Amino acid sequence: MRDLITRVRELIEALLRWIEQTIFWRVWERLLENEFIDRSIALAAKAFVSFFPALIVVASFLPDDVRTTVLETVTRRTGLSGVSMNTVREAFKTSEDTRRATGIIGLLFTFFYINSFTTALRRVYTRAWRRPPGGRVAAYAIGASWLIGVIIYFALIGLVHAILNDGIELAAFGIVAWVLAVSVWWLTSWLMLQRQVRGRVLLPTAVLTATALVIYSVSANVWMPRTVSGNVEQFGFFGIAIALVTWLTGTGIIIVIAACAGPVLAEDDGIVGRLVRGGDMSRILAANAKPALPAPVNSPRIVQAIGVGREAEAEDD
Repeated sequence: MRDLITRVRELIEALLRWIEQTIFWRVWERLLENEFIDRSIALAAKAFVSFFPALIVVASFLPDDVRTTVLETVTRRTGLSGVSMNTVREAFKTSEDTRRATGIIGLLFTFFYINSFTTALRRVYTRAWRRPPGGRVAAYAIGASWLIGVIIYFALIGLVHAILNDGIELAAFGIVAWVLAVSVWWLTSWLMLQRQVRGRVLLPTAVLTATALVIYSVSANVWMPRTVSGNVEQFGFFGIAIALVTWLTGTGIIIVIAACAGPVLAEDDGIVGRLVRGGDMSRILAANAKPALPAPVNSPRIVQAIGVGREAEAEDD
């Protein structure tokens, strides 16, 4: 019996050593290093209090047809229906009141307001790639550019869906929507990393993010209505907000996982890394890019995934 226990222990240890050599384990370590649960929740919170209000304000200045298209895209992606969908519709429909209350000056300040979300998003990518932080002025320009790009993306998705919305055309819509999503997240990662990482190297991150989010959005049409109904029954009107934050948290987890997987794939010594970067390690960063920050001295622990045991960071205030 003692020999059997020893043999089993040796097999388990050998299996663990093999797992630690796989690319999946390196992705897991990068996730722990970047406190992925804490980052995902922070990203969802910033999206709820910053991105959605900014989206509603900017949409109020758009033509009625474009605003309606953006609304339909948002409701489809989040899986909202019934009371929750009507609530979102009302927020977008009160465009005249929103424009009157906001004004042109307020609209300009909205682009500064969205910086709260894009800062959190940029932090996800820069920490995943161990990049040094960028300047403040560049951050505001990135935030404004990203918001405009997302609105254009929502409008394009809605337009394509209006054209390809029946039978076999839906399959074509799915392909077009996926390509557009890959393009958006490709450009997003490139902007958030301030053009310091080569575009080719960022393609796997974009593909992973877009594919997972498309699947997630489709699944939301199944579970989100039940989630909203249960939350409304338990918490009343506040339940809609809780359900939306739940959806955003899942989205944040997908973004963080894909962001952390990107550098691991690019730095792989095997065939995966060579395919991603197209050559040796010098092909990862753009020309004249600053060198990457060093890896942590200590191996990341599971408690770091939720932000426990780390020193308070000024950037998280």
